[in-house]
Amino acid sequence: MSISGANDQRANQKSQNDIEPIAMRVPEACRYLGIGRSTLYVLIGEGEIQVIKLGSSTLVLTESLKGLIERRRNVLHPGAEVAS
Repeated sequence: MSISGANDQRANQKSQNDIEPIAMRVPEACRYLGIGRSTLYVLIGEGEIQVIKLGSSTLVLTESLKGLIERRRNVLHPGAEVAS
């Protein structure tokens, strides 16, 4: 494999790793938010976080996690501007 071919392959792998998932499993969602499993399930039970079931897997929607953070952020800092 040539040097440019190896560089292209690394660039392709990097771009694939930069794609944010639409949904993630419970352990990844806990790491994403920095919370414990039981806290995540409480938030799911309260309807704060949306999940879907695929077979036996529970998948947490990434947008739902981001929405939770934004809602909680706005409660703590009303009127705070969000950087785009």
